Amino acid sequence: MASHVNEPYGGELVNILVDEARAKELKEQSRDFPSWTLTARQLCDLELLSVGGFSPLKGFMGRADYEGVCKDMRLADGTLWPIPITLDVSAEVAEGLTVGDKLALRDPEGVMLAVITAEDIWQPDLAEEAKLVFGGNPEHPAVVHLQTQTNPVYIGGKVEALELARHYDNHEIRSTPAQLREKFAALSWRNIVAFQTRNPMHRAHQEITFRAARELEANLLIHPVVGKTKPGDVDHYTRVRCYRGVLKHYPHNTVQLSLLPLAMRMAGPREALWHALIRKNYGCSHFIVGRDHAGPGSDSSGTAFYGPYDAQELFTKHEDEMGIKMVPFKMMVYVPDEDAYVPIDEVAEGRETKSLSGTDLRDRLEEGREIPAWFSFPEIVDELRRTYPPRSSQGFTVLFTGLPSSGKSTLANVLMSKLLEIGGRPVTLLDGDLVRKHLSSELTFSKEHRDLNIRRIGWVASEITKNGGIAVCAPIAPYDAVRKEMREMHKGLGGFFIVHVSTPVEVCEQRDRKGLYAKARAGIIKEFTGISDPYEIPEDAELAYDTIELSSEEAVQEIMLYLEKQGFIGAEQN
Repeated sequence: MASHVNEPYGGELVNILVDEARAKELKEQSRDFPSWTLTARQLCDLELLSVGGFSPLKGFMGRADYEGVCKDMRLADGTLWPIPITLDVSAEVAEGLTVGDKLALRDPEGVMLAVITAEDIWQPDLAEEAKLVFGGNPEHPAVVHLQTQTNPVYIGGKVEALELARHYDNHEIRSTPAQLREKFAALSWRNIVAFQTRNPMHRAHQEITFRAARELEANLLIHPVVGKTKPGDVDHYTRVRCYRGVLKHYPHNTVQLSLLPLAMRMAGPREALWHALIRKNYGCSHFIVGRDHAGPGSDSSGTAFYGPYDAQELFTKHEDEMGIKMVPFKMMVYVPDEDAYVPIDEVAEGRETKSLSGTDLRDRLEEGREIPAWFSFPEIVDELRRTYPPRSSQGFTVLFTGLPSSGKSTLANVLMSKLLEIGGRPVTLLDGDLVRKHLSSELTFSKEHRDLNIRRIGWVASEITKNGGIAVCAPIAPYDAVRKEMREMHKGLGGFFIVHVSTPVEVCEQRDRKGLYAKARAGIIKEFTGISDPYEIPEDAELAYDTIELSSEEAVQEIMLYLEKQGFIGAEQN
């Protein structure tokens, strides 16, 4: 069958999946290979290497390719390539390897997916990589990752893949480059414009992509990333349901939906080129590039990591060399007079327009307010409401923290009773003593074990919160860093509130019915919080109460009013 589908980058679609005989041979030999468990990013990179999504690469980059890409966006042979594709491993694994050795690459379940033959083993200058590839802003998420890198050694070399990573969802729309190219050829598609996204698609996105395809007389590939994206993004299961819903708003047989297992780097202009080259390997002739394409937004001072049109400008410089054309993303606004989305540069001065930011959308979802019909399609809004119910239906965690005998458990029990009285959501009490007995009985009271105990409580509480329940926690939780870890565990899952029970140590000691303070002062109990071990006051606590000034019932009433103000319980329920 003749095909006019755009040729792969480099002229040939790489396939490093070995045949059955070679796979059997490698499995037998692997008993003598050291192993490396792939990270989430590495799993995505390996999958795209295996199926040719990263053609012409045939493995993880060696030192010469890596340094050329970082410095000039070019492989050692001069081929344009903007993003380093590297295998970073621990120093312990690297110490056992020499050039020519094989390393088994395994998924988290221990399945050997591939073998790399080490051609280069080196320790890169991560600060230089951060500066050259991402711009060096210390707040850029990729720069932060490199600064905290725990795998300091890179291994480069040819990779032989035995099998692909296992996915258990949406099999019918997980196509390899070869499969999509075959499908495009069968459909006689020649001009194919790809749309990259890591967000749900609303009316503006549908209009942008529809216009691009119509103007180019092309078909459309909606090619969302379902690997690693930006923390806080909508999960890919929800997004895929949204993408399926939006398909019916395109003319019949003009659009394909396929999922891309890519680990984004949020590298802005460089990433735009990378995304385009990947889509060229999937057979696309055009690629939509938006404002601040693949950028992580702005830093804490409000300064954007990349300029709004940096990606489009860099793409223009390399368009001919890449062999895929750019479609500039035009900012669309809703014009009520026309009941339509229009490019902002086509709107007459003074004419009324409407738009809704991502923050506005999240606020409306959390508060249960209306999402305007002009902004999104009803089926998309329904899917988002399923995943992001209003706060009054979300789970949340309340962490009481304070010195021993400060009154944490009493407050926790009173709060639990009040919440159960309201009803509507299951409530679980994670009291310090109970958790020690049932979940952490093997742990000591060393700092390391105290932190581990709080992490366990945090994980259990986050699972309760994620599933719409309420967790009331009352450990001592003396250390600020691990409390912050606990807060991070809850990010995007529901509410998380710290209540500092700030009862003075002398009052706690007077109340101590177990005699623990006396034993600590006598040296019988070592590392006792408030006596021989510090308690770090939570400066980020949402609420703080001294139980001398307020009774338990009064303090809990204030907590209930706070939860009501935040929208997690209804005024009519309290």
